[in-house]
Amino acid sequence: MSRPAHVLAGPYAPPVPARELTAVSADGTRLHVELHGPDGAPAVVLAHGWTCSTAFWAAQIRELAADHRVIAYDQRGHGRTPASGACSTDALADDLEAVLTATLAPGERAVIAGHSMGGMTVMAASGRPALAEHAAAVLLCSTGSSRLVDESTVLPAPAGRIRTRLTRSVLGSRAPLGPVTPLGSRILKYATMGPGSTPHMVEACARIVHACPRTVRRSWSQVLGLLDLDHGVGELRVPTAVVVGTADRLTPPVHARTIASRLPHCLGLTELPGIGHMTPVEAPGRVTGLIRELAAAHLPAGPAGPEGSTASPASSAPTAPTAPTAPATTAVPVASVASVAPAEEGA
Repeated sequence: MSRPAHVLAGPYAPPVPARELTAVSADGTRLHVELHGPDGAPAVVLAHGWTCSTAFWAAQIRELAADHRVIAYDQRGHGRTPASGACSTDALADDLEAVLTATLAPGERAVIAGHSMGGMTVMAASGRPALAEHAAAVLLCSTGSSRLVDESTVLPAPAGRIRTRLTRSVLGSRAPLGPVTPLGSRILKYATMGPGSTPHMVEACARIVHACPRTVRRSWSQVLGLLDLDHGVGELRVPTAVVVGTADRLTPPVHARTIASRLPHCLGLTELPGIGHMTPVEAPGRVTGLIRELAAAHLPAGPAGPEGSTASPASSAPTAPTAPTAPATTAVPVASVASVAPAEEGA
């Protein structure tokens, strides 16, 4: 698949990966994987959400790749991963296992961060052998484990069957999104972002979301509409931090609080005042800081892999120069419940 359209300059322009490779999932789906940063550095794996792509993590990749090995991949049907095979939570788990196996040495551990459907991917894979082998810690960003449509507040109506039915119709619409327009951007901002989101944040998200094929968008909306991963929360036995924006309409804070209360090893819940669903874009420094803190606490600082060996999986693509990286952000402490004031970030 060709590289999707995205912003070409600024903090949300995706960095050029050092390497690219293809991970093959259980059903043969070929997953596009990007690797950034130095070999042997502490590893971070990034799983994006519904209608997004690796470009969604641009700010985190740019910051973390200075001193981490960052692994990002396109979910099936998104970005440069073809829409082959089934759309299901089992398929999401298969895909994450394939990425972990293809990019990490045996026994090597990483911090895994999942946003929205990416967080659901981690919960779906919580009982899988590859997650047990490779996950040192997890960050769940703006996600939920069940009742997504029932709890969504995208439509300003009282909770109940009517709102649920209308929300399901809107999220599962067959209508194409078309090119990014001022009206489309305003709608996207209302539905997915906080009121303080700046124009460059909205543009970055709009370009990424509009690039997702409508058939893919609709197919995954049906999976998410029936989601039930509550059992996966209880099986996620690695240290896990949770972050959510208080203005999130797609996965409101009730989901994060429920997940945090059910996790076997919860490191805390961070609530970001005024931030919407797109936390890695709206609050890039906050999310990057949480990932950094997890890596510092749960990964060795030296060469990765068992007995200090440096892991460098074979690449299926030529090496490309890495994009310049910005200075690291300050880590945000993971408290039992933390509220962080919104700020203009990433500029």
